Amino acid sequence: MRAYIIVAATLWIACTDAAGQAYRWVDNQGRVHYTQTPPPPGAKSIEKKNFRQGGVALSPDMPYATQVAAKNYPVTLYTISDCGPPCEQARAALVKRAVPFREVSVSTQEEADQVKKLSGKSEYPLLVVGSLLQSGFLESLYNNLLDTAGYPPSGPRVPIETLRKVDPPTAKAQSKQGGGAQPDAGAK
Repeated sequence: MRAYIIVAATLWIACTDAAGQAYRWVDNQGRVHYTQTPPPPGAKSIEKKNFRQGGVALSPDMPYATQVAAKNYPVTLYTISDCGPPCEQARAALVKRAVPFREVSVSTQEEADQVKKLSGKSEYPLLVVGSLLQSGFLESLYNNLLDTAGYPPSGPRVPIETLRKVDPPTAKAQSKQGGGAQPDAGAK
């Protein structure tokens, strides 16, 4: 009987992980239910579980290895507006491997100080893979970090807009730039 419960729980977790959410609730007779659909009216002790990364599901077109790596070792790329080719090459290397990443355009001294505190340097681009860091751009070093995190060496061709999430500039930076400047307008 114990083996049955373990198998059932494992299958339930696998199914709910694929769907992204599950509900745990208690009916009028005190029985506990686990479902992927919302419980009926009158259910008690309702718990909604979300199994998606950060509340947002990765594209189902992404290879499973990419989804696992992105969950365990999220990628952040720190850039500055006048970085030029090194930042463009860093961005292109991530897109080539179909790595989902967050791009932070550093535009204030306070943000630059935070990056320096994080990496110990003021060199851009700065790639952060989980807790691993790489300042500057050297494709072989980027690939080593991504390999270590489990990202596949290549992936499906995906538009950069699908892979990259760009953090908007801070309000302080917008007011210094005239209020309407967009970070990395030259991004490809």
